[in-house]
Amino acid sequence: MDPTRRRVLVTDGNNRAALAVTRSLGRRGHHVVVGEAGGRALAQASRYCSTAVTYPDPARQPQAFVEWLAATVVSERIDVVLPVADIATVLVVENRQAIDPKVRIPFSTAHAINRAADKSCLVRLANELGVPAPATVVLDHPSRVQECAARVNFPLVIKPHRSRVRTEDGWAQASVRYARDMTGLERDLASRRVHEFPVLLQEYIPGYGLGVFACCDRGRPVALFSHRRLREKPPTGGVSVLSESIKVPPLAQAYAEALLGALGWHGVAMVEFKIDARDAKPRLMEINGRFWGSLQLAIDAGVDFPAILLDLADGHAPATPPAYREGVRSRWLWGDVDSLMISLRNGPPNGRGRLGLVMDFAKLWQRDLHYENPRWADLRPWFFETARWIRRAV
Repeated sequence: MDPTRRRVLVTDGNNRAALAVTRSLGRRGHHVVVGEAGGRALAQASRYCSTAVTYPDPARQPQAFVEWLAATVVSERIDVVLPVADIATVLVVENRQAIDPKVRIPFSTAHAINRAADKSCLVRLANELGVPAPATVVLDHPSRVQECAARVNFPLVIKPHRSRVRTEDGWAQASVRYARDMTGLERDLASRRVHEFPVLLQEYIPGYGLGVFACCDRGRPVALFSHRRLREKPPTGGVSVLSESIKVPPLAQAYAEALLGALGWHGVAMVEFKIDARDAKPRLMEINGRFWGSLQLAIDAGVDFPAILLDLADGHAPATPPAYREGVRSRWLWGDVDSLMISLRNGPPNGRGRLGLVMDFAKLWQRDLHYENPRWADLRPWFFETARWIRRAV
Protein backbone atom coordinates (compact mmCIF):
# COMPACT_ATOMS: atom_id res chain seq x y z
CA MET A 1 0.00 0.00 0.00
CA ASP A 2 1.12 3.55 -0.77
CA PRO A 3 2.57 4.87 2.54
CA THR A 4 1.14 8.33 1.79
CA ARG A 5 -2.40 6.96 1.43
CA ARG A 6 -4.36 7.46 4.64
CA ARG A 7 -7.53 5.87 5.98
CA VAL A 8 -9.60 8.85 7.12
CA LEU A 9 -12.84 8.80 9.10
CA VAL A 10 -15.14 11.75 8.32
CA THR A 11 -18.20 12.28 10.53
CA ASP A 12 -21.53 14.02 9.88
CA GLY A 13 -21.98 12.78 6.32
CA ASN A 14 -25.13 14.81 5.71
CA ASN A 15 -23.17 18.02 6.20
CA ARG A 16 -22.15 19.94 3.05
CA ALA A 17 -18.67 20.36 4.49
CA ALA A 18 -18.37 16.58 4.88
CA LEU A 19 -19.00 16.21 1.15
CA ALA A 20 -16.28 18.76 0.37
CA VAL A 21 -13.84 16.94 2.69
CA THR A 22 -14.69 13.57 1.14
CA ARG A 23 -14.17 14.83 -2.40
CA SER A 24 -10.93 16.61 -1.54
CA LEU A 25 -9.29 13.64 0.15
CA GLY A 26 -10.80 10.97 -2.09
CA ARG A 27 -9.44 12.68 -5.20
CA ARG A 28 -5.98 12.48 -3.63
CA GLY A 29 -6.25 8.73 -3.27
CA HIS A 30 -7.02 8.50 0.44
CA HIS A 31 -9.47 5.87 1.71
CA VAL A 32 -12.36 7.94 3.09
CA VAL A 33 -14.77 6.34 5.56
CA VAL A 34 -17.90 8.51 5.95
CA GLY A 35 -20.15 8.16 8.97
CA GLU A 36 -23.61 9.45 9.78
CA ALA A 37 -26.14 8.84 12.54
CA GLY A 38 -28.91 7.35 10.45
CA GLY A 39 -29.68 6.30 6.91
CA ARG A 40 -27.84 7.11 3.71
CA ALA A 41 -26.00 10.45 3.83
CA LEU A 42 -25.01 13.08 1.26
CA ALA A 43 -21.24 12.51 1.43
CA GLN A 44 -21.74 8.73 1.42
CA ALA A 45 -23.25 9.06 -2.06
CA SER A 46 -19.98 10.44 -3.41
CA ARG A 47 -17.78 8.26 -5.60
CA TYR A 48 -14.92 9.32 -3.32
CA CYS A 49 -16.50 7.68 -0.27
CA SER A 50 -14.74 4.32 0.07
CA THR A 51 -16.78 3.03 3.01
CA ALA A 52 -20.09 4.15 4.55
CA VAL A 53 -20.74 3.53 8.25
CA THR A 54 -23.57 4.32 10.66
CA TYR A 55 -23.05 5.40 14.27
CA PRO A 56 -25.22 6.24 17.33
CA ASP A 57 -26.58 9.78 17.28
CA PRO A 58 -23.96 11.85 19.15
CA ALA A 59 -26.60 14.41 20.16
CA ARG A 60 -28.78 11.80 21.90
CA GLN A 61 -26.31 9.02 22.70
CA PRO A 62 -22.94 10.70 23.27
CA GLN A 63 -21.41 7.84 25.26
CA ALA A 64 -22.54 5.25 22.72
CA PHE A 65 -21.01 7.39 19.96
CA VAL A 66 -17.66 7.54 21.77
CA GLU A 67 -17.68 3.77 22.30
CA TRP A 68 -18.53 3.22 18.62
CA LEU A 69 -15.71 5.55 17.58
CA ALA A 70 -13.14 3.76 19.76
CA ALA A 71 -14.10 0.41 18.24
CA THR A 72 -14.39 1.64 14.64
CA VAL A 73 -10.96 3.27 14.39
CA VAL A 74 -9.55 -0.19 15.18
CA SER A 75 -11.85 -2.25 12.94
CA GLU A 76 -11.48 0.15 9.99
CA ARG A 77 -7.74 0.69 10.62
CA ILE A 78 -8.26 4.47 10.71
CA ASP A 79 -5.21 6.75 10.58
CA VAL A 80 -6.91 10.16 10.98
CA VAL A 81 -10.29 11.23 12.41
CA LEU A 82 -11.87 14.42 11.01
CA PRO A 83 -15.07 15.39 12.86
CA VAL A 84 -17.19 17.89 10.95
CA ALA A 85 -20.11 19.20 13.05
CA ASP A 86 -20.02 20.84 16.49
CA ILE A 87 -21.14 17.95 18.69
CA ALA A 88 -18.95 15.33 17.04
CA THR A 89 -15.97 17.67 17.26
CA VAL A 90 -16.41 18.26 20.99
CA LEU A 91 -16.95 14.57 21.75
CA VAL A 92 -13.92 13.51 19.70
CA VAL A 93 -11.49 15.99 21.27
CA GLU A 94 -12.84 15.41 24.79
CA ASN A 95 -12.38 11.66 24.47
CA ARG A 96 -8.97 11.39 22.81
CA GLN A 97 -7.84 9.06 25.61
CA ALA A 98 -10.54 6.55 24.62
CA ILE A 99 -9.25 6.38 21.04
CA ASP A 100 -6.25 4.37 19.84
CA PRO A 101 -3.24 6.68 20.45
CA LYS A 102 -1.89 5.89 16.96
CA VAL A 103 -4.91 7.67 15.46
CA ARG A 104 -4.27 11.33 14.68
CA ILE A 105 -6.88 14.00 15.48
CA PRO A 106 -5.58 17.34 14.10
CA PHE A 107 -7.84 19.56 16.21
CA SER A 108 -7.41 21.86 19.19
CA THR A 109 -7.62 20.74 22.80
CA ALA A 110 -11.03 20.37 24.39
CA HIS A 111 -10.19 23.36 26.59
CA ALA A 112 -9.53 25.65 23.61
CA ILE A 113 -12.59 24.48 21.69
CA ASN A 114 -14.86 24.94 24.70
CA ARG A 115 -13.43 28.42 25.37
CA ALA A 116 -14.16 29.42 21.79
CA ALA A 117 -17.66 27.90 21.86
CA ASP A 118 -18.62 29.71 25.08
CA LYS A 119 -19.70 33.11 23.75
CA SER A 120 -19.41 34.90 27.10
CA CYS A 121 -15.85 33.58 27.51
CA LEU A 122 -15.05 34.64 23.95
CA VAL A 123 -16.29 38.19 24.52
CA ARG A 124 -14.07 38.47 27.61
CA LEU A 125 -11.08 37.25 25.61
CA ALA A 126 -11.83 39.74 22.82
CA ASN A 127 -11.98 42.59 25.33
CA GLU A 128 -8.62 41.53 26.82
CA LEU A 129 -7.02 41.48 23.35
CA GLY A 130 -8.59 44.72 22.14
CA VAL A 131 -10.68 42.96 19.49
CA PRO A 132 -13.93 44.94 18.95
CA ALA A 133 -17.11 43.06 19.84
CA PRO A 134 -20.73 44.20 20.28
CA ALA A 135 -21.59 45.75 23.64
CA THR A 136 -22.60 42.73 25.72
CA VAL A 137 -24.35 42.00 29.00
CA VAL A 138 -24.48 38.44 30.36
CA LEU A 139 -27.87 37.54 31.85
CA ASP A 140 -27.72 34.48 34.08
CA HIS A 141 -31.39 34.48 35.13
CA PRO A 142 -34.60 36.06 33.70
CA SER A 143 -35.23 37.82 37.00
CA ARG A 144 -32.35 40.21 36.23
CA VAL A 145 -33.74 41.27 32.87
CA GLN A 146 -34.62 44.85 33.84
CA GLU A 147 -31.20 45.51 35.34
CA CYS A 148 -29.29 44.00 32.41
CA ALA A 149 -31.41 45.37 29.56
CA ALA A 150 -30.86 48.91 30.83
CA ARG A 151 -27.19 48.56 29.87
CA VAL A 152 -27.81 47.67 26.19
CA ASN A 153 -29.87 49.60 23.67
CA PHE A 154 -32.76 48.09 21.71
CA PRO A 155 -32.99 46.44 19.25
CA LEU A 156 -30.73 43.77 20.71
CA VAL A 157 -29.60 40.25 19.95
CA ILE A 158 -30.31 37.41 22.40
CA LYS A 159 -27.58 34.76 22.20
CA PRO A 160 -27.37 31.60 24.31
CA HIS A 161 -23.91 31.12 25.81
CA ARG A 162 -23.48 28.13 23.48
CA SER A 163 -25.15 27.13 20.21
CA ARG A 164 -25.23 23.51 21.38
CA VAL A 165 -25.84 22.87 25.07
CA ARG A 166 -25.12 19.63 26.91
CA THR A 167 -28.05 18.40 29.04
CA GLU A 168 -28.90 15.24 30.97
CA ASP A 169 -30.85 14.04 27.91
CA GLY A 170 -28.04 14.70 25.42
CA TRP A 171 -27.25 17.82 23.43
CA ALA A 172 -29.85 20.49 22.70
CA GLN A 173 -29.73 23.30 20.18
CA ALA A 174 -30.22 26.89 21.38
CA SER A 175 -31.20 29.63 18.97
CA VAL A 176 -30.23 33.27 18.47
CA ARG A 177 -33.20 35.66 18.42
CA TYR A 178 -33.86 39.40 18.32
CA ALA A 179 -35.85 41.74 20.55
CA ARG A 180 -37.08 45.17 19.51
CA ASP A 181 -38.31 46.20 22.96
CA MET A 182 -38.61 45.06 26.57
CA THR A 183 -41.88 43.24 25.92
CA GLY A 184 -40.30 41.15 23.20
CA LEU A 185 -37.25 40.46 25.35
CA GLU A 186 -39.29 39.29 28.34
CA ARG A 187 -41.44 37.09 26.09
CA ASP A 188 -38.36 35.49 24.57
CA LEU A 189 -36.66 34.83 27.91
CA ALA A 190 -39.83 33.28 29.32
CA SER A 191 -39.84 30.77 26.45
CA ARG A 192 -36.25 29.63 26.98
CA ARG A 193 -35.36 26.51 28.91
CA VAL A 194 -33.11 26.54 31.96
CA HIS A 195 -30.10 25.02 30.17
CA GLU A 196 -30.01 27.94 27.68
CA PHE A 197 -28.89 30.34 30.43
CA PRO A 198 -26.78 32.33 30.76
CA VAL A 199 -27.71 34.28 27.65
CA LEU A 200 -25.91 37.25 26.13
CA LEU A 201 -27.77 40.48 25.42
CA GLN A 202 -25.80 42.19 22.66
CA GLU A 203 -26.21 45.40 20.73
CA TYR A 204 -27.44 44.85 17.19
CA ILE A 205 -24.70 45.57 14.66
CA PRO A 206 -26.03 46.78 11.28
CA GLY A 207 -23.95 45.58 8.36
CA TYR A 208 -22.90 42.37 6.64
CA GLY A 209 -21.17 39.21 7.76
CA LEU A 210 -17.54 38.36 7.04
CA GLY A 211 -15.72 35.13 7.80
CA VAL A 212 -11.99 34.60 8.21
CA PHE A 213 -11.29 30.90 7.68
CA ALA A 214 -8.06 29.49 9.02
CA CYS A 215 -5.99 26.43 9.64
CA CYS A 216 -3.46 26.83 12.44
CA ASP A 217 -0.46 24.91 13.69
CA ARG A 218 -0.48 25.45 17.48
CA GLY A 219 -1.58 29.08 17.09
CA ARG A 220 0.33 29.87 13.89
CA PRO A 221 -1.85 30.35 10.78
CA VAL A 222 -0.76 28.05 7.93
CA ALA A 223 -3.79 28.75 5.70
CA LEU A 224 -6.17 31.72 5.50
CA PHE A 225 -9.20 32.44 3.34
CA SER A 226 -12.15 34.81 3.21
CA HIS A 227 -15.33 35.25 1.23
CA ARG A 228 -18.33 37.52 1.07
CA ARG A 229 -21.88 36.25 1.09
CA LEU A 230 -23.92 37.27 -1.94
CA ARG A 231 -27.10 35.37 -1.04
CA GLU A 232 -28.15 33.57 2.11
CA LYS A 233 -30.81 31.20 3.39
CA PRO A 234 -32.92 32.67 4.88
CA PRO A 235 -32.36 35.86 2.88
CA THR A 236 -32.34 38.02 6.02
CA GLY A 237 -29.22 36.20 7.26
CA GLY A 238 -28.19 32.59 7.56
CA VAL A 239 -26.10 30.06 5.68
CA SER A 240 -24.44 31.14 2.47
CA VAL A 241 -25.99 29.87 -0.79
CA LEU A 242 -23.92 32.06 -3.13
CA SER A 243 -20.53 33.38 -2.04
CA GLU A 244 -17.40 34.87 -3.59
CA SER A 245 -13.76 34.61 -2.58
CA ILE A 246 -12.14 37.88 -1.52
CA LYS A 247 -8.80 38.95 -0.12
CA VAL A 248 -8.67 38.54 3.65
CA PRO A 249 -9.29 42.06 5.03
CA PRO A 250 -6.14 43.07 6.96
CA LEU A 251 -7.92 44.27 10.10
CA ALA A 252 -10.13 41.17 10.33
CA GLN A 253 -7.05 39.00 9.73
CA ALA A 254 -5.17 40.73 12.54
CA TYR A 255 -8.09 40.23 14.94
CA ALA A 256 -8.54 36.58 13.92
CA GLU A 257 -4.84 35.83 14.34
CA ALA A 258 -4.82 37.48 17.77
CA LEU A 259 -7.76 35.39 18.96
CA LEU A 260 -6.54 32.09 17.53
CA GLY A 261 -3.02 32.75 18.79
CA ALA A 262 -4.28 33.44 22.33
CA LEU A 263 -6.24 30.18 22.22
CA GLY A 264 -3.22 28.26 20.94
CA TRP A 265 -5.50 27.04 18.17
CA HIS A 266 -4.68 23.88 16.26
CA GLY A 267 -6.63 22.84 13.17
CA VAL A 268 -9.42 24.60 11.29
CA ALA A 269 -11.65 27.42 12.50
CA MET A 270 -14.01 30.06 11.21
CA VAL A 271 -13.79 33.44 12.92
CA GLU A 272 -16.98 35.30 12.11
CA PHE A 273 -17.25 39.08 12.11
CA LYS A 274 -19.85 41.62 11.15
CA ILE A 275 -18.68 44.69 9.27
CA ASP A 276 -20.34 47.55 11.13
CA ALA A 277 -22.17 49.79 8.66
CA ARG A 278 -21.56 52.75 10.98
CA ASP A 279 -17.74 52.74 10.73
CA ALA A 280 -16.92 49.87 8.31
CA LYS A 281 -14.90 48.05 11.00
CA PRO A 282 -15.21 44.35 11.93
CA ARG A 283 -16.98 43.34 15.15
CA LEU A 284 -16.45 39.82 16.47
CA MET A 285 -19.49 37.54 16.37
CA GLU A 286 -18.19 34.03 17.15
CA ILE A 287 -15.58 31.36 16.49
CA ASN A 288 -16.59 27.96 15.11
CA GLY A 289 -13.89 25.38 15.69
CA ARG A 290 -14.80 23.12 12.79
CA PHE A 291 -15.23 22.97 9.02
CA TRP A 292 -17.81 25.40 7.59
CA GLY A 293 -20.66 25.01 5.08
CA SER A 294 -19.01 26.92 2.21
CA LEU A 295 -15.76 24.92 2.44
CA GLN A 296 -16.01 23.94 -1.24
CA LEU A 297 -15.48 27.57 -2.29
CA ALA A 298 -12.10 27.72 -0.54
CA ILE A 299 -11.04 24.49 -2.25
CA ASP A 300 -12.15 25.75 -5.68
CA ALA A 301 -10.30 29.03 -5.13
CA GLY A 302 -7.06 27.25 -4.26
CA VAL A 303 -6.98 26.64 -0.48
CA ASP A 304 -7.61 22.93 0.05
CA PHE A 305 -8.20 22.99 3.80
CA PRO A 306 -8.88 19.22 4.17
CA ALA A 307 -5.60 18.37 2.42
CA ILE A 308 -3.72 20.96 4.50
CA LEU A 309 -5.25 19.55 7.68
CA LEU A 310 -4.18 16.05 6.71
CA ASP A 311 -0.65 17.34 6.09
CA LEU A 312 -0.80 18.99 9.51
CA ALA A 313 -1.72 15.64 11.05
CA ASP A 314 1.41 14.19 9.42
CA GLY A 315 3.57 17.05 10.70
CA HIS A 316 3.97 18.71 7.30
CA ALA A 317 2.21 22.07 7.63
CA PRO A 318 2.98 24.67 4.90
CA ALA A 319 5.50 27.32 5.90
CA THR A 320 3.30 30.17 4.64
CA PRO A 321 -0.42 30.41 3.83
CA PRO A 322 -1.09 29.43 0.19
CA ALA A 323 -2.30 32.06 -2.28
CA TYR A 324 -5.75 31.76 -3.82
CA ARG A 325 -7.83 33.35 -6.57
CA GLU A 326 -10.21 36.17 -5.75
CA GLY A 327 -13.57 36.48 -7.49
CA VAL A 328 -14.31 32.74 -7.51
CA ARG A 329 -17.97 32.04 -6.77
CA SER A 330 -19.63 28.98 -5.28
CA ARG A 331 -23.34 28.21 -5.45
CA TRP A 332 -25.40 25.76 -3.41
CA LEU A 333 -28.22 25.40 -5.92
CA TRP A 334 -30.99 23.85 -3.83
CA GLY A 335 -30.24 26.24 -0.97
CA ASP A 336 -30.46 29.09 -3.50
CA VAL A 337 -33.84 27.78 -4.67
CA ASP A 338 -35.08 27.80 -1.07
CA SER A 339 -33.77 31.34 -0.59
CA LEU A 340 -35.57 32.52 -3.75
CA MET A 341 -38.85 30.92 -2.68
CA ILE A 342 -38.66 32.59 0.73
CA SER A 343 -38.02 35.98 -0.89
CA LEU A 344 -40.87 35.55 -3.37
CA ARG A 345 -43.22 34.58 -0.56
CA ASN A 346 -42.19 37.18 2.03
CA GLY A 347 -40.87 39.96 -0.18
CA PRO A 348 -37.24 40.79 -1.05
CA PRO A 349 -35.20 41.71 2.04
CA ASN A 350 -33.15 44.33 0.18
CA GLY A 351 -36.02 46.26 -1.39
CA ARG A 352 -35.45 44.84 -4.88
CA GLY A 353 -38.41 43.75 -6.94
CA ARG A 354 -39.33 40.09 -7.34
CA LEU A 355 -38.52 40.20 -11.05
CA GLY A 356 -34.98 41.32 -10.26
CA LEU A 357 -34.56 38.43 -7.83
CA VAL A 358 -35.69 35.92 -10.44
CA MET A 359 -33.36 37.42 -13.05
CA ASP A 360 -30.40 37.23 -10.65
CA PHE A 361 -31.26 33.61 -9.83
CA ALA A 362 -31.48 32.74 -13.53
CA LYS A 363 -27.80 33.62 -14.10
CA LEU A 364 -26.85 29.96 -14.11
CA TRP A 365 -23.54 30.27 -15.97
CA GLN A 366 -20.93 32.88 -15.15
CA ARG A 367 -17.19 33.07 -15.30
CA ASP A 368 -15.56 31.39 -12.28
CA LEU A 369 -18.92 30.18 -10.94
CA HIS A 370 -18.71 26.70 -9.40
CA TYR A 371 -21.56 24.55 -8.13
CA GLU A 372 -21.29 22.40 -5.04
CA ASN A 373 -23.76 20.16 -6.85
CA PRO A 374 -23.91 19.03 -9.59
CA ARG A 375 -20.25 18.11 -10.10
CA TRP A 376 -19.86 16.25 -13.36
CA ALA A 377 -17.06 14.07 -11.97
CA ASP A 378 -19.24 13.13 -8.97
CA LEU A 379 -22.95 13.23 -9.84
CA ARG A 380 -24.47 10.88 -7.28
CA PRO A 381 -24.56 13.47 -4.45
CA TRP A 382 -26.56 15.71 -6.81
CA PHE A 383 -29.16 12.99 -7.38
CA PHE A 384 -29.23 12.27 -3.65
CA GLU A 385 -29.70 15.94 -2.73
CA THR A 386 -32.32 16.52 -5.43
CA ALA A 387 -34.40 13.54 -4.31
CA ARG A 388 -34.22 14.71 -0.71
CA TRP A 389 -35.23 18.27 -1.69
CA ILE A 390 -38.23 16.97 -3.65
CA ARG A 391 -39.36 14.77 -0.76
CA ARG A 392 -39.12 17.73 1.61
CA ALA A 393 -41.00 20.01 -0.79
CA VAL A 394 -43.77 17.48 -1.33
